[in-house]
Amino acid sequence: MTTSPPTHRHLPRRRVLMAGVAAAAAATWSRATLGQAPPSPKLERLRILCTGPAGSVPDIVARSFGEALTGVFAEQVVVDNRPGAAGQIAVQALKSAPADGATWLLGQGAIASLYPTLYGKLGYDPARDLVPVSLAAEMTLGVAVGPAAPAGVTDMRTLVDWMRRHPGAANAASPGTGTLPHILEVMLFDPTGLDWRHVPYPGGPPAIAALLGGQVAVLALPEGLLLPHVASGRLRLLGTSSRERSRFSLAVPTLAEQGHGRSVMREWFAFFAPAGTPAGVAQQASEVVGQAAAAAGLARRLEDAAMSAAHSSPTRLAARIEDDRRTWAPLLVDAGIRGDA
Repeated sequence: MTTSPPTHRHLPRRRVLMAGVAAAAAATWSRATLGQAPPSPKLERLRILCTGPAGSVPDIVARSFGEALTGVFAEQVVVDNRPGAAGQIAVQALKSAPADGATWLLGQGAIASLYPTLYGKLGYDPARDLVPVSLAAEMTLGVAVGPAAPAGVTDMRTLVDWMRRHPGAANAASPGTGTLPHILEVMLFDPTGLDWRHVPYPGGPPAIAALLGGQVAVLALPEGLLLPHVASGRLRLLGTSSRERSRFSLAVPTLAEQGHGRSVMREWFAFFAPAGTPAGVAQQASEVVGQAAAAAGLARRLEDAAMSAAHSSPTRLAARIEDDRRTWAPLLVDAGIRGDA
């Protein structure tokens, strides 16, 4: 019995889909670069796994890109929220997905840079299980107080003074142990000798609810999640983590201006692909993310949430991860911060 040479019809479905994804991404990017209309979508469905719950910063980023990619890169883009367990739930879902370019993960940089130091039993190895694709968004962090802090607390000096005089109320919330907002609080309060307590929450929205309800006094979080409540007068923004004053809060001094020079930092989110994804497919996906990030509609939507759209090559994202690891992981060790303690 003789066999015919393999044809396109005989190729395994995953390889066919992978080839289609890469071709669609390449055609989309090249035509966009040339100012031509994008081609017809080649990928039937793109799933974006998201490390945050509905309404969180990663959810906003994932849905913004999902809208921009619908009809351009894929006929349908589905955001699949898998919050909790320091990103492990979302990463486990990514690990079980085929490496065909049809499933991405949108998560905070800490899942690749800091969580391996923070958690002794993480459940995944970023170097083995996460293929860098591209940066997606960056944002400044803000420090805010709610009704648990008296009206006289208007800046970092008065906050620290009040926390020192009221140790029972000296608590600060964050969207999770080992997140960049938590690290910012450690950098702000530990050097002052304060006896303060960290209160982690599973994401930004529940942390804000606790601050608004007076269960906690202070909260560090991406600026965009705080601003609507600052505008309504329910929260007071005391400082931002940008190098220069945030263009979204020009009247608010930076933390560095208030004497906290080590507090300059930016939270960032990125796309990852499953292990085994070919470098060419990751590169094409990165280029499609770049096209979406440059779209005026997506930029406006993220700016409305006090974020900036971002893009990078897979190589540059890998370098960003390593830079954050070298910068912030030692602080976790020095402060004795453990996520599974």
